[in-house]
Amino acid sequence: MQNKLLDFVTKIPKSDLHVHLDGSVRINTIIELSKKQQSPLPSYTATGLEELVFKDNYKDLNEYLQVFGFTVPIMQTPENLERIAYEFAEDNINEGVCYVEVRFAPHLHINDKQNIDEVLLSVNRGLNRAKIEYNSKPEVKTKKIPEFNYGIIVCAMRYFDKGYSQYFDHFIDAHRQQPNLNEVAAKASFELVKESVRIRDKYNIPIVALDIAGAEAGNPPFYHQEAYNFAHKSFMHLTAHAGEAYGPESIFQAVTMLHAERIGHGFYLFSPDKITDPTIKDKNKYIENLVEYTAKKRITIEVCLTSNLQVISTLKALKNHPFAKMLEQHLSTVICTDNRTVSKTNVTKELMLAIQHFDLKKDALRNLIINSFKKSFYPGSYTQKLSYIKQISDYYDSISNNILFFS
Repeated sequence: MQNKLLDFVTKIPKSDLHVHLDGSVRINTIIELSKKQQSPLPSYTATGLEELVFKDNYKDLNEYLQVFGFTVPIMQTPENLERIAYEFAEDNINEGVCYVEVRFAPHLHINDKQNIDEVLLSVNRGLNRAKIEYNSKPEVKTKKIPEFNYGIIVCAMRYFDKGYSQYFDHFIDAHRQQPNLNEVAAKASFELVKESVRIRDKYNIPIVALDIAGAEAGNPPFYHQEAYNFAHKSFMHLTAHAGEAYGPESIFQAVTMLHAERIGHGFYLFSPDKITDPTIKDKNKYIENLVEYTAKKRITIEVCLTSNLQVISTLKALKNHPFAKMLEQHLSTVICTDNRTVSKTNVTKELMLAIQHFDLKKDALRNLIINSFKKSFYPGSYTQKLSYIKQISDYYDSISNNILFFS
């Protein structure tokens, strides 16, 4: 039965709404490009990297984020960015992922060889090349199977310091009179969203949303209000990492101050012990109100099971993941990978974990899958999105109609 279930999950159409490009680079590509440009690695074998870099578990989020120090250096040329984006799309397509929203921080890749235009255009070229190749297949053109589509989410950094990138080094120097690095990061966020909107409109590429990423503790969301307001006024969707390494207050700020439509992780949504604001006297009521607000607004939680298990030391078993409470409270949720390479996972594995550890039945799984397409920031028109969801739903049902082993 287990093999039949895996075969079923492999075949159904899937999406991934929370996945980082720099955390999903093929290991062999990391090795090849690092050798080519003489970037140091602790090992130049796949086995060695899986043991020393891409671990099963990490001490905390900050240690997890240090892994990107081995992928970002090889993403500093247009050719490498295009190749990595193409391979990323190819990996998703080969797994049956029909729609993906890939996120990354363009400011980490700006240097003397490429400006922000070239960074975003290179990533789009790779993604679009894979899309065109796949969608040119006869079975896709005749709509026997769904086409592949994608969106790009630009990540602003909650925090950065000297050494993060050439761009950030210059940015810090230009604002050296500002002692608060949170304020400097906020200015960089505003610059990012202005440039992203300009590039989206000038080149007509699917930059669909703004995100904030990076070390969460000590770097609250409210600093980035100006950037989020500009994105909102420019008809760009909004998501935010929140509640992964900090408590409910981070989620509260993301949904009330940044007006985020989706929340990345939201792990600590139900954790009164993580509330630090002394003015909040009734912590349980605060969480009750926050959960209710999130539910009624249909703000979607981008759940990343394996990633959370790797970085949150208190999470000893997946059955204790708050995804169970999210289901009980009827919150809008989607299952995502976060980082395919860093977390040694893919969408199929994450869905299998959700089924096995949270007793998802056939109807619940279908709702989860279809909801992920509904809550996407699909770059086409609303009419096109509805048509695409209909195609996904019909294809899903054509696969599941004859499934008897999965109640």
